[in-house]
Amino acid sequence: MLHPLRLALAMVAALSLAVPVFAQDTSASSVTIPEDLTPEQVDDLVARMSDDQVRAILLERLDAVAEQKAAEKANVEDPLTEINEIWAEMVSSWTHVLTTLPRIVTAQITAFGNFADTFGTTGVFTLLGLVLSVLLVGYVAEKLFIFLTRHWHEATEVADEADLWGAARYLFRRFCREIAGLIVFYVVVRAFGRGVLTPEQIIYAGPFVFYLIWVPRLGAAVSRFVLAPQKPQFRLVNIDDHWAKYLHRNLIGLLILIGFTLFILRFNGLNDITSDDTRIGFWLNAAIHIYIGLIAWTAREGLSQMMLGTDPDHTKFDEEVSHYYPYFAIGVSVAIWLLVEFLVAQRDPAVMRVLVNGAHFTTMFWLLIAPALDTLIRGLVRHLQPPMSGEGPLAERAHRSAKRSYIRIGRVIAGLFVVFMIANAWHLDLRDVASAGVSAEVGGAVIEFLLIIAIGYILNEVVSLWINRRLAKEQTAAEALDEEAGGEGGGAGGSRLATVLPLLRITAQITIAVIFGLLALGALGINITPLLAGAGVLGLAIGFGAQKLVADIVGGIFFLIDDAFRVGEYVDVGGTMGTVEKISIRSMQLRHHRGPVHTIPYGEIQKLTNFSRDWVIMKLKFTVPFDTDPNKVKKIFKKIGAEMMQDETHKDGFLQPFKSQGVFDFDDVGMIIRGKFMAKPGKQFTLRKEIFNRVKAEFNANGIDFARREVRVAIPGLEENENLSEEQKAAVGAAAADAVNKGEAPA
Repeated sequence: MLHPLRLALAMVAALSLAVPVFAQDTSASSVTIPEDLTPEQVDDLVARMSDDQVRAILLERLDAVAEQKAAEKANVEDPLTEINEIWAEMVSSWTHVLTTLPRIVTAQITAFGNFADTFGTTGVFTLLGLVLSVLLVGYVAEKLFIFLTRHWHEATEVADEADLWGAARYLFRRFCREIAGLIVFYVVVRAFGRGVLTPEQIIYAGPFVFYLIWVPRLGAAVSRFVLAPQKPQFRLVNIDDHWAKYLHRNLIGLLILIGFTLFILRFNGLNDITSDDTRIGFWLNAAIHIYIGLIAWTAREGLSQMMLGTDPDHTKFDEEVSHYYPYFAIGVSVAIWLLVEFLVAQRDPAVMRVLVNGAHFTTMFWLLIAPALDTLIRGLVRHLQPPMSGEGPLAERAHRSAKRSYIRIGRVIAGLFVVFMIANAWHLDLRDVASAGVSAEVGGAVIEFLLIIAIGYILNEVVSLWINRRLAKEQTAAEALDEEAGGEGGGAGGSRLATVLPLLRITAQITIAVIFGLLALGALGINITPLLAGAGVLGLAIGFGAQKLVADIVGGIFFLIDDAFRVGEYVDVGGTMGTVEKISIRSMQLRHHRGPVHTIPYGEIQKLTNFSRDWVIMKLKFTVPFDTDPNKVKKIFKKIGAEMMQDETHKDGFLQPFKSQGVFDFDDVGMIIRGKFMAKPGKQFTLRKEIFNRVKAEFNANGIDFARREVRVAIPGLEENENLSEEQKAAVGAAAADAVNKGEAPA
């Protein structure tokens, strides 16, 4: 290992090509340090120099580095100054545009003149003729291909086509047919052109065919697929005929203008006309953006229709996006125009090459298409989402929630896709973009951080989607609990999954948030080991300081493992009765059938009685007079039980039919006959009401009365004194009332 002074000298030598020399003694001699030092030379220099000389060299270089850093810091301008300089550069560029305006025509004449000089007058006409011939051959090949493959793309066009998939299939077949024809056209033109044109001619003919012929035709095919201007019955977007045709025509016109702009810039560059000679690119680019603004402003009603779509579950946010989308398009057009002008003002050749290739148009396309992608995502989710699980308001809410989750996932993916496409158009490394003003490592860490957050968000939505869908399916059956139970509790609960899934959802979300949060922080270079250690210490502190909380959580875990209760079941916890409405990691909430909600920590539950598990036996009592025949009543009960077991409305609620248990007891008014039946939890109250109605009807039909409490008053000598005075009647009434109040039954 080299001595520290040797390492310092090696660093000094690497930073400087030559340094002042110092004498072996402090008088006049000096030592010359070569430009390239080998390790052996470093050892030799260190051996010949004193420590004072090495220290002097090191101090000199450190002072130079400090001065350089100070100069760089002094050159850093404040944001306001930078903005003023940028504005000054753009004003200078626009001034140059105005000064070159009179030369536009002459410069273009010069460009065409140089083009004519390159090929000669005959050569120019020959080139035009060859290009037209190549295009004609390609067009004929395209039509021939479409003719030969027509039976592959036959589709039935129904005037009142309402099936989305039928419309999509028809449009997709037509689009594939057009794209296949365009590919044949391009391949034939390219192959035939390479055969009849020279390489120099191809340099001029290639951009003309690509920008002015192929790209507009490709855009027209895409527009016909999306807007279907001549086939409204197959149209995939929500827009009327007028605006569909308007947008289709003007989109083709816009593509032709963009293609002409790119071609003329390439043509001028090939003919020695630079941007300093003529700023025709400025005027063509401005025309493009003005055209976009006119389209967006004129068709703002149609664009808003298209952006809103036909989804009945659209949100207020979707309405706002659809309303402001035309203005957003205008704003994007203006912003891209300003960006191009700023980049042109920098006069960077590399940037100019990217602009000539149309990177700004690609950026504008993806920014304008981003809201349309959102509309596409909402439309696809509406039609591709699995059908609603179950029925009722709960299932509907879960279905809408799942739809929003699908849309959010699609938006994140679409956003990442748009960002990467724009970066690719400008040949940008996103890490370099993120590291503007910082190190490349930091930039890469920022990009990795954002990707981890996005992946974690998507995973969280996917897990929530699966759990919510299963939860909706499990809870649908328990949604009508109160109706089935007649408002008295004791109804059937939900499934075990319906109880566990909410806790599983919370646990999964917390786990995903913690794991991906730590991964994201680690991507930023933050040491997460202290965080993990701190979390362990915090958990230990909570364990010691909140033992009651831990007892509640552990108790709840074992209750769930034992399957002691489920959401929707009617339970009794130490005298507190109600339906399990909600559970958390430490407590449960019971809703009494009269409304009150009781919150009970798991640690306080000593005994739990579940009234809603598996089956329930309901016993009914009927009091009849003493002279009633019990066997007759038994036959009536048996008949009612058999009839209800055959009734489509009630038979599914029974586990055992209603039947008589004979005479159960006697009281002072009659004998008590009891009947019973076994039912599914939650069905017993509805069945009880029906049994009461049927028993009353059968008793009336068979002349059986229900026993009722009666008071009889015996008055001695009543037979001899049938006519009582008012005082006697009052005395009799008072005696009877007194007997009733005392619970007596005088005979």
